Order: sequence, then C-alpha cells, then structure tokens
Amino acid sequence: MTGPAPIPVHPDVAVESDATVWNGRFALQRIQFRNRRFDGAMSGLRTWELWRRGQAAALLPYDPVADAVVLIEQFRLPALAAGLDPVMVEIPAGLCDPGEDPAVTLVREAEEEMAITPRRLARIGDFLLSPGGMDERVHVYAGEITAPEGGADGILGMAGLDHEHEDIRIRRWPAGRAIAAAFAGEFPNVITSLALFWLAANRQTLQQEWGTA
Repeated sequence: MTGPAPIPVHPDVAVESDATVWNGRFALQRIQFRNRRFDGAMSGLRTWELWRRGQAAALLPYDPVADAVVLIEQFRLPALAAGLDPVMVEIPAGLCDPGEDPAVTLVREAEEEMAITPRRLARIGDFLLSPGGMDERVHVYAGEITAPEGGADGILGMAGLDHEHEDIRIRRWPAGRAIAAAFAGEFPNVITSLALFWLAANRQTLQQEWGTA
C-alpha cells in the first residue's frame, strides 16, 4: 500500500520529520515542523498528527419548482462517540477517486444514495471539515433535481450499497422547513447545515434561474 502524498512545499513551513504511523484505509502521519509566525520569526518545533482523507464532494439536491430538498439519514458511529444521536440527516457525499473531478463524484454518490441525478450544478464552495487534524477538503454543490413525491413524513424509500452494509433512508423536505431546522441547530452534520445556509441566501435566485429553464 502506498503512503500519503508529501506535504506541499511552502516558503513559510519547514517540515523536519514526517512519519506515517498508520496506513489503513486512510493514513495517519506524525509531522514535526516549524512555521513562520506573524512577527516573521519561525516557530518552535511543533508536532501534529494529521489524518489524510483527501478530496470529497457533496451535493444539496434542490427542486426549484416544488421548492423542496431531498436529504438522507444514516447511522454514523463518530456521532455516537461524540455523544450525539448517531442517525444523522445529511446530503449525499463521498470521497473522490484519485484525480477524479468532484462533479463526477457527487453525481455518482447522489445516484448511489438516493437514485437521483442532478441536471445541473451550482458551486457552493470548498471546505475543510477539521483543519486542526484532517486534510479532508469537501467540494460542495447544489444540484437541480425533480424531487419525487414522498410518502408518510416525506419518506421516499431506502438505498445504499449492500457490500458496504449501507442503510440509508431518503426523505423529501420542504426547503423552508429544512432551512429552519438548520438554523435551529438540528443538523449537526456541518456540510448539511452549511449547504442549507447557502440555499437560504440563494433560494430565490435558483428558483428564477432553474425554475423557468
């Protein structure tokens, strides 16, 4: 198994040692370095553990005509470890294959996790999930969809890959209700809430640009 990519060269960072202490599905590095301080001097020797997860992509599926979003719910062990409800409300997301365009990743994940293919995309932004200890960079987009009609409580069905033992519930939400829940702090998944905050600011524009095309 190959190790993680080296830390990029930067004029204000001096890496003095770089050890891969675990190399399972994702690598864990222990890096000793010095970085330039705001006063221009170099810092003392610092030791950080860095979890290398790489690039990921996430999609907020939005129907501008029905003014609805489609979200998923699934079990997350780290949420339980953090003392939260382990069943989290999320938008479809996944890791990019090496060299893969994030737009390709998020279309694949949306098809796998909710059997929906976005017709076009609007970029929300790129975000680090935990810059204090992990390099995962998530490319977040909104995607134009036609939201299926939901059953009881908006539930659209179940999905997930059997070989990964995924158990995903798909639910249609009125956009206003989902946005209000995000602002009320009901969605601890940061990418989900961030995408809904963006939708709150851009909802009318998407309705005008996508809803009439």
